[in-house]
Amino acid sequence: MTAPIEGWTARPLPERVVLEGRLVRLEPLDAARHAEPQWTAHRSGDPDGALWTYLAYGPFASLEAYREHLTKQEASVDPLFFTVVPRRTGVAAGVMGLMRITPEHGVIEVGHICFAPGLRRTAEPTEAMLLLGDYVFGRLGYRRFEWKCDDGNAPSKRAAERYGFTYEGLFRQHMVVKGRNRDTAWFSITDREWPAVRAALAAWVAPENFDAAGQQRRKLEEIRQAGA
Repeated sequence: MTAPIEGWTARPLPERVVLEGRLVRLEPLDAARHAEPQWTAHRSGDPDGALWTYLAYGPFASLEAYREHLTKQEASVDPLFFTVVPRRTGVAAGVMGLMRITPEHGVIEVGHICFAPGLRRTAEPTEAMLLLGDYVFGRLGYRRFEWKCDDGNAPSKRAAERYGFTYEGLFRQHMVVKGRNRDTAWFSITDREWPAVRAALAAWVAPENFDAAGQQRRKLEEIRQAGA
Protein backbone atom coordinates (compact mmCIF):
# COMPACT_ATOMS: atom_id res chain seq x y z
CA MET A 1 0.00 0.00 0.00
CA THR A 2 1.41 3.39 -0.96
CA ALA A 3 1.91 6.22 1.51
CA PRO A 4 -0.83 8.83 1.83
CA ILE A 5 -0.38 12.27 0.30
CA GLU A 6 -0.49 14.69 3.19
CA GLY A 7 -2.78 17.68 2.75
CA TRP A 8 -3.86 16.82 -0.77
CA THR A 9 -6.74 18.82 -2.23
CA ALA A 10 -8.11 19.03 -5.73
CA ARG A 11 -6.13 21.37 -7.96
CA PRO A 12 -7.56 24.48 -9.66
CA LEU A 13 -8.77 24.27 -13.23
CA PRO A 14 -6.52 25.97 -15.79
CA GLU A 15 -7.76 29.37 -16.92
CA ARG A 16 -7.58 31.54 -20.02
CA VAL A 17 -4.35 33.26 -19.03
CA VAL A 18 -1.43 34.72 -20.99
CA LEU A 19 1.89 32.95 -20.40
CA GLU A 20 4.88 35.15 -21.17
CA GLY A 21 8.29 33.89 -22.24
CA ARG A 22 11.40 35.47 -23.74
CA LEU A 23 10.74 33.88 -27.13
CA VAL A 24 6.99 33.27 -27.20
CA ARG A 25 3.67 34.28 -25.72
CA LEU A 26 0.95 31.73 -25.12
CA GLU A 27 -2.38 33.52 -25.49
CA PRO A 28 -5.89 32.14 -25.01
CA LEU A 29 -7.15 31.10 -28.42
CA ASP A 30 -9.24 33.84 -30.01
CA ALA A 31 -10.70 32.82 -33.38
CA ALA A 32 -11.48 36.39 -34.42
CA ARG A 33 -7.84 37.47 -34.01
CA HIS A 34 -5.95 34.26 -34.65
CA ALA A 35 -7.76 32.39 -37.44
CA GLU A 36 -6.34 34.26 -40.43
CA PRO A 37 -2.68 34.40 -39.29
CA GLN A 38 -2.83 30.76 -38.17
CA TRP A 39 -4.35 29.74 -41.50
CA THR A 40 -1.63 31.53 -43.42
CA ALA A 41 1.17 30.19 -41.21
CA HIS A 42 -0.03 26.59 -41.34
CA ARG A 43 -0.50 26.56 -45.12
CA SER A 44 2.91 28.10 -45.77
CA GLY A 45 5.30 25.25 -46.50
CA ASP A 46 2.58 22.60 -46.12
CA PRO A 47 0.31 22.88 -49.18
CA ASP A 48 -0.85 19.26 -48.89
CA GLY A 49 -1.85 19.53 -45.23
CA ALA A 50 0.54 16.82 -44.03
CA LEU A 51 0.83 18.36 -40.56
CA TRP A 52 -2.81 17.38 -39.88
CA THR A 53 -2.19 13.69 -40.55
CA TYR A 54 -2.28 12.57 -36.92
CA LEU A 55 -4.87 15.06 -35.67
CA ALA A 56 -8.54 14.11 -35.52
CA TYR A 57 -9.44 17.08 -37.75
CA GLY A 58 -8.09 18.94 -40.74
CA PRO A 59 -6.80 19.79 -43.23
CA PHE A 60 -9.32 22.51 -43.98
CA ALA A 61 -10.51 23.51 -47.41
CA SER A 62 -10.87 27.22 -46.69
CA LEU A 63 -10.18 29.97 -44.20
CA GLU A 64 -13.87 30.00 -43.33
CA ALA A 65 -13.82 26.31 -42.44
CA TYR A 66 -10.69 26.79 -40.36
CA ARG A 67 -12.21 29.82 -38.58
CA GLU A 68 -15.28 27.74 -37.71
CA HIS A 69 -13.01 25.05 -36.29
CA LEU A 70 -11.08 27.55 -34.16
CA THR A 71 -14.34 29.09 -32.94
CA LYS A 72 -15.33 25.70 -31.53
CA GLN A 73 -11.90 25.30 -29.95
CA GLU A 74 -12.10 28.77 -28.41
CA ALA A 75 -15.40 27.87 -26.71
CA SER A 76 -13.99 24.69 -25.20
CA VAL A 77 -12.81 24.50 -21.57
CA ASP A 78 -11.47 20.94 -21.82
CA PRO A 79 -9.45 21.03 -23.96
CA LEU A 80 -8.42 24.58 -23.12
CA PHE A 81 -6.62 26.02 -26.13
CA PHE A 82 -3.68 28.41 -26.39
CA THR A 83 -2.19 30.17 -29.40
CA VAL A 84 1.60 30.26 -29.76
CA VAL A 85 2.86 33.69 -30.80
CA PRO A 86 6.62 33.99 -31.49
CA ARG A 87 7.95 37.33 -30.30
CA ARG A 88 10.25 37.60 -33.33
CA THR A 89 7.23 37.92 -35.63
CA GLY A 90 4.29 38.77 -33.36
CA VAL A 91 2.16 36.51 -35.56
CA ALA A 92 0.20 33.50 -34.29
CA ALA A 93 1.79 30.30 -35.60
CA GLY A 94 0.74 27.37 -33.43
CA VAL A 95 -1.90 25.83 -31.19
CA MET A 96 -1.55 23.81 -27.98
CA GLY A 97 -4.20 22.55 -25.59
CA LEU A 98 -4.50 21.42 -21.98
CA MET A 99 -6.92 18.51 -21.91
CA ARG A 100 -8.30 15.52 -20.00
CA ILE A 101 -8.10 17.77 -16.97
CA THR A 102 -8.62 15.85 -13.72
CA PRO A 103 -8.27 18.28 -10.79
CA GLU A 104 -9.13 15.72 -8.12
CA HIS A 105 -6.11 13.63 -9.08
CA GLY A 106 -3.86 16.45 -10.25
CA VAL A 107 -3.51 15.08 -13.78
CA ILE A 108 -3.51 17.06 -17.01
CA GLU A 109 -2.46 16.37 -20.59
CA VAL A 110 -0.93 18.53 -23.29
CA GLY A 111 -2.38 17.84 -26.71
CA HIS A 112 -3.81 19.18 -29.96
CA ILE A 113 -0.29 20.43 -30.70
CA CYS A 114 -0.09 21.92 -34.18
CA PHE A 115 2.94 24.06 -34.96
CA ALA A 116 3.09 25.84 -38.32
CA PRO A 117 6.05 24.83 -40.53
CA GLY A 118 7.84 28.11 -39.80
CA LEU A 119 7.77 27.37 -36.08
CA ARG A 120 9.29 23.91 -36.34
CA ARG A 121 12.99 23.39 -35.69
CA THR A 122 13.13 26.66 -33.76
CA ALA A 123 13.54 27.28 -30.04
CA GLU A 124 10.00 28.63 -29.65
CA PRO A 125 8.17 25.29 -29.24
CA THR A 126 10.58 24.25 -26.50
CA GLU A 127 9.95 27.45 -24.57
CA ALA A 128 6.21 27.01 -25.11
CA MET A 129 6.42 23.60 -23.45
CA LEU A 130 8.45 25.12 -20.62
CA LEU A 131 5.77 27.78 -20.10
CA LEU A 132 2.99 25.18 -20.02
CA GLY A 133 4.95 22.99 -17.59
CA ASP A 134 5.53 25.94 -15.29
CA TYR A 135 1.82 26.71 -15.39
CA VAL A 136 0.75 23.11 -14.75
CA PHE A 137 3.23 22.30 -12.00
CA GLY A 138 4.25 25.68 -10.59
CA ARG A 139 1.04 27.70 -10.60
CA LEU A 140 -1.65 25.01 -10.57
CA GLY A 141 0.18 22.37 -8.52
CA TYR A 142 -0.68 19.32 -10.61
CA ARG A 143 1.10 16.00 -9.96
CA ARG A 144 1.24 14.56 -13.47
CA PHE A 145 1.63 16.05 -16.95
CA GLU A 146 0.78 13.68 -19.81
CA TRP A 147 1.59 13.46 -23.52
CA LYS A 148 -0.18 10.94 -25.75
CA CYS A 149 0.15 10.40 -29.48
CA ASP A 150 -0.42 7.95 -32.29
CA ASP A 151 2.29 5.32 -32.08
CA GLY A 152 2.87 5.81 -35.79
CA ASN A 153 3.73 9.47 -35.25
CA ALA A 154 7.48 9.14 -34.84
CA PRO A 155 8.18 12.91 -34.70
CA SER A 156 5.70 13.34 -31.84
CA LYS A 157 7.27 10.50 -29.87
CA ARG A 158 10.73 11.95 -30.40
CA ALA A 159 9.50 15.37 -29.28
CA ALA A 160 7.94 13.96 -26.11
CA GLU A 161 11.18 12.26 -25.08
CA ARG A 162 13.25 15.29 -26.06
CA TYR A 163 11.15 17.54 -23.84
CA GLY A 164 11.66 15.14 -20.91
CA PHE A 165 8.50 13.04 -20.91
CA THR A 166 9.00 9.40 -19.94
CA TYR A 167 7.55 6.66 -22.15
CA GLU A 168 5.09 4.53 -20.20
CA GLY A 169 3.69 2.09 -22.71
CA LEU A 170 1.28 1.44 -25.56
CA PHE A 171 -2.52 1.31 -25.56
CA ARG A 172 -3.25 -1.01 -28.49
CA GLN A 173 -6.30 -0.34 -30.68
CA HIS A 174 -7.08 2.62 -28.50
CA MET A 175 -8.97 4.74 -31.06
CA VAL A 176 -10.25 4.97 -34.61
CA VAL A 177 -9.07 8.28 -36.08
CA LYS A 178 -10.00 9.30 -39.63
CA GLY A 179 -10.95 5.71 -40.34
CA ARG A 180 -7.58 4.35 -39.20
CA ASN A 181 -6.58 2.34 -36.16
CA ARG A 182 -4.64 4.30 -33.57
CA ASP A 183 -2.36 2.61 -31.07
CA THR A 184 -1.60 5.29 -28.49
CA ALA A 185 1.83 5.84 -26.96
CA TRP A 186 1.71 7.28 -23.41
CA PHE A 187 4.31 9.59 -21.85
CA SER A 188 4.38 11.62 -18.66
CA ILE A 189 6.32 13.95 -16.38
CA THR A 190 5.60 13.90 -12.64
CA ASP A 191 5.90 16.77 -10.20
CA ARG A 192 9.00 15.17 -8.67
CA GLU A 193 10.66 14.99 -12.08
CA TRP A 194 9.70 18.48 -13.20
CA PRO A 195 12.49 20.47 -11.46
CA ALA A 196 15.21 18.57 -13.34
CA VAL A 197 13.23 18.57 -16.59
CA ARG A 198 12.58 22.29 -16.20
CA ALA A 199 16.24 23.09 -15.53
CA ALA A 200 17.27 21.36 -18.76
CA LEU A 201 14.59 23.11 -20.83
CA ALA A 202 15.52 26.50 -19.36
CA ALA A 203 19.22 25.92 -19.97
CA TRP A 204 18.60 24.92 -23.58
CA VAL A 205 16.49 27.98 -24.48
CA ALA A 206 18.85 30.39 -22.68
CA PRO A 207 20.54 32.92 -25.02
CA GLU A 208 24.00 31.67 -24.13
CA ASN A 209 23.18 28.25 -25.60
CA PHE A 210 23.04 29.75 -29.10
CA ASP A 211 25.85 31.21 -31.18
CA ALA A 212 25.74 34.37 -33.29
CA ALA A 213 24.19 32.41 -36.16
CA GLY A 214 21.45 31.07 -33.92
CA GLN A 215 22.84 27.52 -33.82
CA GLN A 216 22.55 25.56 -30.59
CA ARG A 217 25.77 24.95 -28.68
CA ARG A 218 24.45 21.94 -26.76
CA LYS A 219 21.54 19.65 -27.55
CA LEU A 220 18.78 19.38 -24.98
CA GLU A 221 19.59 15.71 -24.45
CA GLU A 222 23.23 16.61 -23.69
CA ILE A 223 22.16 19.23 -21.17
CA ARG A 224 19.83 16.76 -19.46
CA GLN A 225 22.51 14.08 -19.29
CA ALA A 226 24.92 16.56 -17.79
CA GLY A 227 22.37 17.58 -15.17
CA ALA A 228 21.88 21.03 -16.76
